[in-house]
Amino acid sequence: MSNSGEEPLLDRHATTDERRRRPRRTKSRRKVLGVVLGVVALLVVAVAAWVGVRGYQAKGELEAAIPLVTQLKTQVTSGDSAGAIDSMNRLTQHAQSAADLTSDPVWRATELLPWVGSNLTVMRELSSTVNDVSRYGIQPLTGLAGSIGLSDFKPVDGRVDLQPLLDAQGVLADSSAAVGNAVARVDALDGDGVIQPLADARLQLLDKLTEASGELTILSKAAVLLPAMLGADGPRNYLLLFQNNAELRSTGGIPGALALVNTDAGSIKLSQQTSGSSFRQFPEPVIELPLDTKSLYGDNTAEFMQDVNFTPNFALSGQIAREMWNRKFGLQVDGVISLDPVALSYLLKATGPIALPSGDQLTSENAVKLLLQDVYAKYEQPPEQDAFFASAAAAVFDKVASGNIDPAALVSALGQAGDENRVLVWSANDEDQQVLAGTTLAGGLPKSSETEQRFGVYFNDSTTAKMDPYLQVNIEAGQAVCRNDGLPLNSVRVTLTNTAPADAATSLPDYVTGGGEFGIPPGNIRTNIAAYGAEGLYNLGLTRDGAAFPYQPSTELGYGVSKVEIELAPGDSTVLDFQFLGDTPQTKAVSVQHTPFVYALETKALEVDCQNALQ
Repeated sequence: MSNSGEEPLLDRHATTDERRRRPRRTKSRRKVLGVVLGVVALLVVAVAAWVGVRGYQAKGELEAAIPLVTQLKTQVTSGDSAGAIDSMNRLTQHAQSAADLTSDPVWRATELLPWVGSNLTVMRELSSTVNDVSRYGIQPLTGLAGSIGLSDFKPVDGRVDLQPLLDAQGVLADSSAAVGNAVARVDALDGDGVIQPLADARLQLLDKLTEASGELTILSKAAVLLPAMLGADGPRNYLLLFQNNAELRSTGGIPGALALVNTDAGSIKLSQQTSGSSFRQFPEPVIELPLDTKSLYGDNTAEFMQDVNFTPNFALSGQIAREMWNRKFGLQVDGVISLDPVALSYLLKATGPIALPSGDQLTSENAVKLLLQDVYAKYEQPPEQDAFFASAAAAVFDKVASGNIDPAALVSALGQAGDENRVLVWSANDEDQQVLAGTTLAGGLPKSSETEQRFGVYFNDSTTAKMDPYLQVNIEAGQAVCRNDGLPLNSVRVTLTNTAPADAATSLPDYVTGGGEFGIPPGNIRTNIAAYGAEGLYNLGLTRDGAAFPYQPSTELGYGVSKVEIELAPGDSTVLDFQFLGDTPQTKAVSVQHTPFVYALETKALEVDCQNALQ
């Protein structure tokens, strides 16, 4: 038999052997595969257990850290150095533990998995951020406990010790920067697709960090600004404007009483007082007004001291007031500071009641009514009223400067007044003004952000009287999408009511009603309202009581403005809707910055009806 004939036979034998061996190999492979799958399953379970347990432990560490932050804040401000150090050590331990638990190689590798990975990344980033904030944002502040406290903000015998504030500048700046970086880090985290509890935790942490960042920014700026303004580098002079909200201006009220304050190496002295009415009209504007401002508010803005704050741009008002003071008294002041009687009433919570030369007692409860209403019934002649205002201002200043005050209440009062735009500051020093920029003290126009659309509504009395305590104002604001292109409609609703008594013409003094001197029936209130849209928005105009109403369209500093004049008899009410079209198809929260009134006013949410949209 030839080889060629044997090969098929051999092949057949080989094929049979292979067939006999295949089941054994297949079973072996299946066993191996089963073992591998089992190991993988065990690894998955182990990893899941590892990550789950560590995640749960990290959650507990973060929850233990939260109350320590509030406790630490109280200890630092009260000067409890030992308590602050103990709380800080425990906070650091909890924060470091949470960061360690969520950053090991197993945790990081698991972040690569779909769906679950994004949750682990967010958890790690939140833990790491809390750890960084505790070490670089909060821990440095514990060193200030015992070296600086609320008492350092109050004068002693007319002088503030500036050294603690100077020493704290570096620490506050570093802490502020660290917390600001943490805000940006958490804000940049992608919260889409993560489980709801984790998404909520991210937003809560972001809110807390944003609040802390704002407070630290204020403290850091105060530590820089206060020593400079109080004469750390040499004597300074400041013009104080006491705004009278009984006759409204954009930033509060007419500058009724004025005073000159000298500072030097922390000492504070009231050296001169006068009244706004003592400034006669200047023959021409004391500075060249921007064309937009001149168009909206006229030359009076720079010709009458009582009108310098027609514009809501306080930096411009400060420059005008400074030049007017210079022309009358030959002194270029270093800055202008403004406050109103409501801010004064807040300060009286820190000073306690103050006896006035007139025999009246000024308290936090009666200050607003006494200074804005009762004074006009008691004193009919403007010089007597001016003298009363001057004596009240001097008495409060002397009490604050003496240091016989509650420092915690003082800081709280200044903070509340600042939040309500009742304290405004402009500095002729460029460095100081840069520090002020972006704060409520600067009195700038509203700034919108990526998440918030901010508007401004400002009021100027044109009754030329003192009727505005009887002007009740309510403000609402909202947004809706009413167009196919998705651009949002923004609406700011202003409701005005004249609450003066029906017999105001005879029951109120002529100095309060105006006595019909300017053609306005006594008891009526005439007001100019200017609504400022955010930069880039299209001004649609306004409606009054649901119908389109004529208005003056204009601009100031790039903001679209709708200005209108309204006159109301006692008991009358009207509703104005200012409308602005958004420039991008994006909805945002809406808020309003407004003139401070004699009462606190909170903007309410408005449900916008697209059927009332202007085109």
